[in-house]
Amino acid sequence: MNSEKWTTNNISSLVGKTIIVTGGNSGLGIESVKAFAEKGARVIMTCRDLKKGQDAKNELLKTNSGAEVVVMQLDLMDLTSIHKFAGEFKINHANLHVLLNNAGIMRVPYRLSKDGIESQQATNHFGHFALTALLLDPLKNTPGSRVVNVSSLAHRLGVMDFDNLLYEGAKDYNPMKSYGRSKLENLLFTFELQRYFEANGFDTIAVAAHPGVSNTNLFNHLGGKFLQLLLRPLVSIFVQPSAMGALPQLRASVDPQVNAGAYYGPDGRREMKGYPIVVQPNNTATDERSARKLWEISEKITGVKY
Repeated sequence: MNSEKWTTNNISSLVGKTIIVTGGNSGLGIESVKAFAEKGARVIMTCRDLKKGQDAKNELLKTNSGAEVVVMQLDLMDLTSIHKFAGEFKINHANLHVLLNNAGIMRVPYRLSKDGIESQQATNHFGHFALTALLLDPLKNTPGSRVVNVSSLAHRLGVMDFDNLLYEGAKDYNPMKSYGRSKLENLLFTFELQRYFEANGFDTIAVAAHPGVSNTNLFNHLGGKFLQLLLRPLVSIFVQPSAMGALPQLRASVDPQVNAGAYYGPDGRREMKGYPIVVQPNNTATDERSARKLWEISEKITGVKY
């Protein structure tokens, strides 16, 4: 374990800052919203289901009645919804300090988004790629702004097959393979986005983070309820609470010492749990040729140009 042990106590005042958290109504997202709001930020909590978002906000207000949280609808599997959200946000906000691309789905059966994109990659990568592009103006208008993309240990399982990127017609589709690819795409996008910011002279940085293994992204994929109950004591040895799992993305979002293009994860054994520190992705995630190709394909698929 690292002796630094960065926690939410290290977060300075965020009064006057505007932060978007995608998928902010549950899991790592709601933990991030809570932490930002506690420090005085104006937080935009996006969710597909407005009722679930409002319910999450109401629960948060029970312990932080002064929290400035705005619930907005956003479906990352629907490019029309992404355009609508970005347009509405820009009408009301000239600045954006942090875009935390947190939302994600994991190990789901093969299905397509409303735009015909394999659902895990649509949600985890392509939706966030389009959203980031559409929010470039408020990001550019805000000195020191950040885009934080949430990846996963599973990026190490990802393989970029550009001849069958989206498993069209479910060809060779495997839920874990697709999830790993989408998390690898998060990192390729982060590092290429940082190169884009530098090439265009933006005072904005791109950063990535992963939560290790938290109970928000594991138990839903262990099988039936009986199996989950049976394995919970064993699994609890390896997982950490969602509040701990959120620390890497929180640090990536607000720590003034964060460097452009950094990647944060837990400091424990195999990065499964612990306090957030800079960690290293695998070599595939830093391949510039793959990153450029993914960027070009992403612009073509989403119809959104940087």
